[in-house]
Amino acid sequence: MAGAEAEHLDVLIVGAGLSGIGAGHYVQTECPWATYAIVEARDAIGGTWDLFRYPGIRSDSDMFTLGYSFRPWDGEKSIADGDSILRYIEETAAGAGIDKHIRFHHRVVRADWSSPEARWTVTLERTDTGETVEVTCGFYFSCTGYYRYDRGYQPDFPAMEHFTGTVVHPQAWPADLETAGKRIVVIGSGATAVTLIPALAATAAHVTMLQRSPGYIVSMPASNPLAAAVRRLLPGPRTGRAIRWAHALSTQAFYRFSRRRPEIVKRILRKQLEAQLPAGYDIDTHFTPSYNPWDQRLCLVPDGDLFKAIGNGTASVVTDRIVTFTAQGLLLESGTSLEADIVVTATGLELLFLGGAVLTVDGEDVDVADRLTYKGMMLEGVPNLALAIGYTNASWTLKCDLTCDYVCRLLNHLRDDGLRQCTPVNRDSTVTAEPLLGLSSGYITRSAHLSPKQGSKAPWRVHQSYLADYRALKLGGVEDESMVFSNPDPDTRRATAASAAP
Repeated sequence: MAGAEAEHLDVLIVGAGLSGIGAGHYVQTECPWATYAIVEARDAIGGTWDLFRYPGIRSDSDMFTLGYSFRPWDGEKSIADGDSILRYIEETAAGAGIDKHIRFHHRVVRADWSSPEARWTVTLERTDTGETVEVTCGFYFSCTGYYRYDRGYQPDFPAMEHFTGTVVHPQAWPADLETAGKRIVVIGSGATAVTLIPALAATAAHVTMLQRSPGYIVSMPASNPLAAAVRRLLPGPRTGRAIRWAHALSTQAFYRFSRRRPEIVKRILRKQLEAQLPAGYDIDTHFTPSYNPWDQRLCLVPDGDLFKAIGNGTASVVTDRIVTFTAQGLLLESGTSLEADIVVTATGLELLFLGGAVLTVDGEDVDVADRLTYKGMMLEGVPNLALAIGYTNASWTLKCDLTCDYVCRLLNHLRDDGLRQCTPVNRDSTVTAEPLLGLSSGYITRSAHLSPKQGSKAPWRVHQSYLADYRALKLGGVEDESMVFSNPDPDTRRATAASAAP
């Protein structure tokens, strides 16, 4: 109705993917007093795990840490397929009634903070009708991830329009694409490419992975023997927690060892490749990166499926650069021509923070690229807003669980103290800005100028360490010199004054 007052919520969660459903659980469990809604631009739960439908899609980290701490993954597979992950998210939402709080087809266009009112006014566009809707909220929790959902990164390859076959990006995989018996070239060597290739190779005539340069690819068991051992030795409700911690600590230990002793880790990874690839395979050309382990994210392949496809001849690797598309395929710098029926451009993502929403604070535009991140989860100078950003060197959910718990502690602190605003403020002039995600991967470096930054000192530094964040976010208090609590609730003050009156 025109002129009607906008609906007000205590918490607005943006995104109904893995992070948003987790945030919903924490808000309704830890802040039962709070009204909340989850807005989702698409028409389904699951985020990444509903959007991506390419063959073989699976987790790129173990499910015991990618799963929620409050609902431990109890499947046998450590690396799970996309359908299983989507089902896990949907069952989590339905089992706790979180799904009843989701409003589909609602995309956030802008969010405007008013300090006098101590609230965000959020403008949403109905993606099904084009209608504009407004709601207000006391706290805005962005769980949209950091990449664009409507398109992936597509380089401008010369003469691509002349190719007579099919070009497809994994982020927009057609449901009716027939790949059996086809010659397929997959451009890229990241997590998506190494997932696609074994799945396609099972029925294709041949699959070629075309890469400009190699990355680190590590084989791990699809079913982790550590989890099976823990379940035998420690049955009951503590099992999930123990397995989660074991995986989190072992992943962190390997990351730290890789950064401190990269040459040793290179030799270990080389030995694994030699054991799994055919004798005499050119590892130097195709599987020896020019950078150190964890300068970019390592790619996992369950049970060495990529190496098996190479070994049985259904897949191959070409390390070269594209000169141009041709009618039949691709011409490379070496002079080699790759003929193809299908070319898959597994060329990465486009980063997009806050789902592209416009932010203002008291009438001033907020450029997120100019802001430091507080504890990797809030923006400098922006009140009552948090971002769910996971790890680049471990499971996304490990950090998101900590973030959700911390947000709820902030909300309860504000309520208990009769305050309405919490704002991270940097008072240390010696803190310098650094890239937020700390990897040299193309999809990150391409968008570094558009992304928020981390600072050179705590609490602005992003640890990329579950242990460090557990201490800072779970065990530490919410009060520090960088977090300003303000804006007393006038209703609370009136009630306090009334109770103190003689």
